[in-house]
Amino acid sequence: MNKTHYIISFFFAFSSLQSGYSQNSDTKLSLCDKKSTKSTIQLYQNLHKTEKKGILFGHQDDLAYGVNWKYEEGRSDVKDVVGDYPAVYGWDLGGLEYKSDKNIDGIPFDKMRQYIIDGHKRGGVITISWHCNNPLTGGNAWDTTPKSLASVLPDGENHEKYKQWLDEGAKYMLTLRDEKGELIPLLYRPYHELTGTWFWWCKNNGTPEEFKKLWKFTVDYFQKKGLHNLIYIYNTSSFKTEEEFLENYPGADYADVLSFDNYQNNDDKGGEKFITDTQNQLKIVSKIAKEQHKLTALAEVGFEAVPDPKWWTNTLLKAMANYNISYVLVWRNHGWQEKEQKMHYYAPFKGQISEKDFIDFYNLDNILFEKDAAKLNLYKK
Repeated sequence: MNKTHYIISFFFAFSSLQSGYSQNSDTKLSLCDKKSTKSTIQLYQNLHKTEKKGILFGHQDDLAYGVNWKYEEGRSDVKDVVGDYPAVYGWDLGGLEYKSDKNIDGIPFDKMRQYIIDGHKRGGVITISWHCNNPLTGGNAWDTTPKSLASVLPDGENHEKYKQWLDEGAKYMLTLRDEKGELIPLLYRPYHELTGTWFWWCKNNGTPEEFKKLWKFTVDYFQKKGLHNLIYIYNTSSFKTEEEFLENYPGADYADVLSFDNYQNNDDKGGEKFITDTQNQLKIVSKIAKEQHKLTALAEVGFEAVPDPKWWTNTLLKAMANYNISYVLVWRNHGWQEKEQKMHYYAPFKGQISEKDFIDFYNLDNILFEKDAAKLNLYKK
């Protein structure tokens, strides 16, 4: 460890003590699914322990494609830069509701299954979201037609249709098994960014009680389908108060991880707003997580095209300081977007302007990638 890394590591350790956010080793940690598989329980308990050691780094769609490449076996933009894979792999189920053979990002579900199996086998952690289409109109997830959420509730006109969609998700997740045939534990993040206004399940499209009803129904339904390998992530976008974060919260018995998404934008090139907002939100979420014995996560973060050469150590690191976080995940490396006529990526690749700083970020003792995760044996005692 060089001097810089030692100083930053000491800063993180000291800040964690100052925040008062810790869990006693004798705290009984319980998943909301009381029939969770042994490996799912073990992962959850180990993630609580790992929060005190460092933050697992994640990347969406990491193994499937990157900037200027697609479906090259064993490749990853992250691995190209640091020689190691991310510790957390993000994937999306969007498309299953229509029995598509490809997901919302164009990845064949068969390939995605193998990527999930491979990442898990190496010791990585899998998290899954679902940009599910609008069940009322048939439009995409961004179709915010009024009453879309209410239409899928048990007394809604599209309830039976929505159950069929959930069946497709359940069938697929039940195929995600290790070499012994056991279900792979999944950090499942349904109805993400719920405090936003851009998805059909967001706060502008239903009452808090309707959302809670939808969430609880989904959790109960998946358990009935035999999915006892899911760790449920409650996920918001921006919020300013504890009351706002918890407005749609289904309760401690229906969530395992408390998280939010936050992106830096071009109006905040120095990252000051991103750092301040993330710190303020982490303060709120960490307090609730401590009280309820939940994990904390930054489920999505990033700065599109990472134009700041020191973004990883000067901005993201500062945004996460003072708090124990289970994982942080940056969004996908799509590359050139023809329609928008711009580059769309959130992790560096060889030759990208923040490559060197990302290597420095990787070398920090409290930033954990897949080799670190493998050593921690997250699925075993």
